[in-house]
Amino acid sequence: MTTTSAEAVPRDTEAGGTAVRRPEGAGYLTTAAATARRNLLQFFRTPQTLMMGTIQGAMFLFMFRYVFGYAISTRGGLSYVDWMVPGFLATVMVWTGMGAAAGIAEESVAGVFDRFRSLPIPRSAVMVGRSLADGVLIAWGIFTTTVIGLIIGFRPHGSATEIALAFLLMLFAGYAVSWVFIVLGLVSSSAQAAQGMGMLVMPFSFISSANVPVASMPGWMQPFAANQPVSVLINAVRSLMHGGPGVVGIGHTTAYWVGLSVVWYAGIAVVFAAVATRRFSRTR
Repeated sequence: MTTTSAEAVPRDTEAGGTAVRRPEGAGYLTTAAATARRNLLQFFRTPQTLMMGTIQGAMFLFMFRYVFGYAISTRGGLSYVDWMVPGFLATVMVWTGMGAAAGIAEESVAGVFDRFRSLPIPRSAVMVGRSLADGVLIAWGIFTTTVIGLIIGFRPHGSATEIALAFLLMLFAGYAVSWVFIVLGLVSSSAQAAQGMGMLVMPFSFISSANVPVASMPGWMQPFAANQPVSVLINAVRSLMHGGPGVVGIGHTTAYWVGLSVVWYAGIAVVFAAVATRRFSRTR
């Protein structure tokens, strides 16, 4: 009498009834980490990706500091450079994310994602890995912009703990916004189209409290400018970096702005991560 033992490896059955081994794929964390590493290596192999964000940040900081700064009145008694730099730091995620959308679209058109879909790996993990890599790129942008801000005279007045919390909050928001640009890249037919669609996010940067006080805007524009998520984040970062909302001329408390920022960007991350995963899972 013979005994047949079941193998631990899963089996599929072909049309003829022959059992074949089904390849086991990588786990979720392994897939996400490998995808993130792959994209980070791509960033470092194309120095333009890193340098353009740095050059762009320097250009706008110098322009607003030395061209427009002397013509803009701030609130709360801060100098314009101290008032402006935290707002600019909070919008770095928008400027950096536009390149991410173009990169996503380029890989999608080139068939890279089709090859990923053919592998026995969790599809959502591929997008998580990409978002982690984009988050690192945004962190690099925030770091270089901070250095440039310090060079042109920015000095925070909050405690070390408050300043650290401000940077953590910006990193969290940047990671959430990276999902927005991933979605834009996935729905675009080319890198050029993704770059153009990325411009749709620009109004959230300019129609905000980043560069000018909301009170200086037309009355019909102020409700949107004051309550949209980028302005909420800017208010939280300014309050943390300068020791309270009264110093920067806004209402409520620092905890209010930080909590509202977390709610906004957690919601953005959940919604757009779900859309990106669903879109990526579809075949073209």
